[in-house]
Amino acid sequence: MSETQTKQKLSGLLLGAIGVVYGDIGTSPLYALKETFAGHHPLAVTEANVLGVLSVMFWTIMLLVSLKYVIVIMRADNHGEGGSLALLSLASELTSGSTRTKWFIGILGVFAAALFYGDSMITPAISVLSAVEGLDVVAPQLGHYVLPITLSVLTALFLVQKHGTGAMGLAFGPIMVFWFASLGILGGLSIARHPDVLWALNPLNAIHFLVIDPQLSFLTLGSVVLAVTGGEALYTDMGHFGKFPIRLTWFTFVLPALTLNYFGQGALLLQNPQAIENPFYLLAPGWALLPMVLLATAATVIASQAVISGAFSVARQSVQMGLLPRMEIRQTSDKAQGQIYAPLTNWTLYLAVIYLVLTFQSSSNLAAAYGIAVTGTMTIDTILVAFVLAAWRWSPLLVVPLIGTFLTVDLAYFSANALKIPQGGWFPLGIAALSFTVLTTWKLGRKLLFDEIARQAIPIQVVLDSADGVSRAQGTAIFLTAIGEGAPSALLHNLKHNQVLHERNILLTVIVEDKPYVTKGNRLLINDMGKGFYRLRVFYGFMETPDIPAALELCAKQGLVFDMMNTSFFISHAVIVTGTGPGMMHWRKRLFLALSRNAMNAAEFFNIPTNRVIEMGTRIEI
Repeated sequence: MSETQTKQKLSGLLLGAIGVVYGDIGTSPLYALKETFAGHHPLAVTEANVLGVLSVMFWTIMLLVSLKYVIVIMRADNHGEGGSLALLSLASELTSGSTRTKWFIGILGVFAAALFYGDSMITPAISVLSAVEGLDVVAPQLGHYVLPITLSVLTALFLVQKHGTGAMGLAFGPIMVFWFASLGILGGLSIARHPDVLWALNPLNAIHFLVIDPQLSFLTLGSVVLAVTGGEALYTDMGHFGKFPIRLTWFTFVLPALTLNYFGQGALLLQNPQAIENPFYLLAPGWALLPMVLLATAATVIASQAVISGAFSVARQSVQMGLLPRMEIRQTSDKAQGQIYAPLTNWTLYLAVIYLVLTFQSSSNLAAAYGIAVTGTMTIDTILVAFVLAAWRWSPLLVVPLIGTFLTVDLAYFSANALKIPQGGWFPLGIAALSFTVLTTWKLGRKLLFDEIARQAIPIQVVLDSADGVSRAQGTAIFLTAIGEGAPSALLHNLKHNQVLHERNILLTVIVEDKPYVTKGNRLLINDMGKGFYRLRVFYGFMETPDIPAALELCAKQGLVFDMMNTSFFISHAVIVTGTGPGMMHWRKRLFLALSRNAMNAAEFFNIPTNRVIEMGTRIEI
């Protein structure tokens, strides 16, 4: 690749990172400072409080986002991918020697994914609502249009998801560049009128604010944390853009713009305490108010899009890792593998977002529900990365104080937000508890199911020993099986009822590994068992969507050629019934049965031509 092409590629990654990665944290200035002073725990707008809050906010961003995520946690990539589930896979892989540790890490990672679903519901609601609330500043008589416009924007956003985001994505970068430039310019102009606000850069102001009235400052932390919501997205989106573009755009463009805007709002409050009504919009001159409302709405739509796309990605990872039943996941781009659409996830999020807007009705009310999901995820990420750093043999002299500091700050913010559970914090916790129950029930239920199938299985060697005297039908039979050994029940049914075997019999198992992607060279493992029997293992990463016909085409290079017109796929359809056996409570067994009945058909999920599929039922009691 030439130097010019390299520069063009880097420019594209930098622009893409600005357009996608920073939407959530980049729209926090809309409500973070306002909520800190005028939210559920109002704070007097005095010079000491303004400088103290800005100092706490700035150093929180530096510690939790710049140091923790951008510098430390982004080192813990799982083959280039980031996010809680990628970190879970990496930590599990590195601590595979200890069963208890792996179990503890697994529980943490699953709960982090569950918290993300709560976060992905609140972000679109609070972001778009806070942007449209600017109409109150433009013209108070337009205030009653805020809710209808917010609902219309959100409805349109979720409706376009099925068409993919490729076309919109082209505009994301330039819009967000203009957004951050506007943040910086408006903040910088305000700072120039009251430069004393820059004293807040001194961390002594933060320490003084926290010490002078510990109870009030602790309550204030529940709102200050809104300034770092979306900080975890820098790590989650690492796989799309790489470490260098994210680090470069953060330190040279996004962080300065955010700092200037927060300090600009602070300078405005020092001049005019009454501006706390909406310090973000009041930074702009009168003629720029309506354009800023439109720009803010576009920025919040982009922020919401990033979270929605993230929810689709987490849903696919959860399915691949055995945490959710098979569900429909459509590829919306033939160029970008990460552009997918999950209909069930999309409309579940939509209903939850509309419920939140109609129930809470203002960004201030929603702010009480926001922080707990973010701080919970950040705390879990800190614990998971501690295991990774320990497994990498980092010096305890570095790891202990580093992780100790992160954990102390995370827990302080989480505790402050826990006080807001009655005001709205119950929602993300409720969604997380529900998601966690579904994820763990499906995982445990699958284990019980596979254990029972393995217990009933007949060794494949028994079939091979008796294969000589059995009639052979022309063509190839592929038996999908979830277990590594034993004869698939569909094969045994075919043998028992039809007294026939095919010329070639393929026992196919799909295996999802603890890494995001598997190269084509490592996709297949073929074992010739003799007498026309082959065991075929197909490997995928948790970020990939299985495609069995595409995998079979790769077999030709290893001498196993398939003609689809002479190939039949036999799928064992397990009819699951609840029994009295141990391992799972009765209500969870019934939940597992409900999930199983609503799982996507295996043939569709694996992209197998439906006219080549034969399903055979088998009764399994768990």
